[in-house]
Amino acid sequence: MRYDAVVIGAGPAGAMCALALARAGWRVAIVEKAEFPRRKVCGEFISAPALALLRHAGLNDVMHDAGPEISEVAIFAGERIVSTSMPAGEGPFRYGRALARDRLDSRLLDAARRAGAEVWQPWRVKRYVQAGGRYVCSIERKVPYERKDLEARVVVAAHGSWDTGRIEPAPRERKPAAGDLFAFKARFSGGTLRRRVMPLVAFPGGYGGLVTADSNETSFSCCITRAAIKACRGEVAATTAGAAVLAHVFGACLGMREVLGGAAREGAWLAAGPLRPGYHASCGDGVFAVGNAMADAHPIVAEGISMAIQSAALLGERLIAATPACEDWEAVARSYEAAYRRNFGVRIAASAAFAQVAMRPAAAGAAASVLQRVPALLALGASWAGKASPFNAST
Repeated sequence: MRYDAVVIGAGPAGAMCALALARAGWRVAIVEKAEFPRRKVCGEFISAPALALLRHAGLNDVMHDAGPEISEVAIFAGERIVSTSMPAGEGPFRYGRALARDRLDSRLLDAARRAGAEVWQPWRVKRYVQAGGRYVCSIERKVPYERKDLEARVVVAAHGSWDTGRIEPAPRERKPAAGDLFAFKARFSGGTLRRRVMPLVAFPGGYGGLVTADSNETSFSCCITRAAIKACRGEVAATTAGAAVLAHVFGACLGMREVLGGAAREGAWLAAGPLRPGYHASCGDGVFAVGNAMADAHPIVAEGISMAIQSAALLGERLIAATPACEDWEAVARSYEAAYRRNFGVRIAASAAFAQVAMRPAAAGAAASVLQRVPALLALGASWAGKASPFNAST
């Protein structure tokens, strides 16, 4: 089966890129290994600039059930609670909102399908090889077992940064280390978080975030080192790693005890990792990466979904301008990678700096003390994280 592009992964990055290409007349296949809807470890927040891209794509209805506008940012560190106004966006949306990935991903994929993209789900790309100026992507499903080859000149890797398959761009294999980051996520009912505030939670060995999402539930997601998880399991008699981590955070953070101390968890804990923040892939010769397959900012800045949507816009604009008959994919790759670093370089660097501060109690306490005296610095940090800056796919 022949296509102009095969997109590997149907999360926000893959679905948005496929949608743009299909609307431009490209023959597009999306290969997704998981059945939708499915829950996923994610902070769920979508910033104002990314919401503007959804609107530009005619997807206003995607956010129909989202949580409230987040107009306030806060930090919970030790016994300190500091809050200030969220910087307002300059586009059609002033503030971001949160929506569960099971809803968001399904709606974006449905939009791509309606635009003409052919969806292969649940299928997995096992490998792809170049042959005769095109790529042959071997895909398979387990039940009932079937194997097919899809041909395309362009391959878009949107499979995330911790896919366990052997497809490229693939995460580099590393030995387990005490500093490896793992992500946990759960939703709670009955909490007391104010609806329009999004706190950063700093605790020894990790960091997290809270937000009011759809269904009026409070979403708590966090990242914590392997060493800290081991310590958590030794501190309390908990049935799951997630419960042990939550007990550790409660013990370290007054704000968390106040907000979720009397709340009830809805559903099981989700976990993923190890996360490898930083750049993961380089593009060229018709192979491109978007979303987490390209790079990860530390989740402390809550920009994962927004960067996925925005990177899809960056790549989609360049591929559409090149057309499927392009003879210089290297030039397209150079333009895309340069635009990616211009748009996300500060975000990725700032997230690494913020994470190092948040995971160290002395540093987090000192930072919270400064922020308590000068709350405007908290808003400045949110600006560096990309919460309000207008996004232009052409740059």
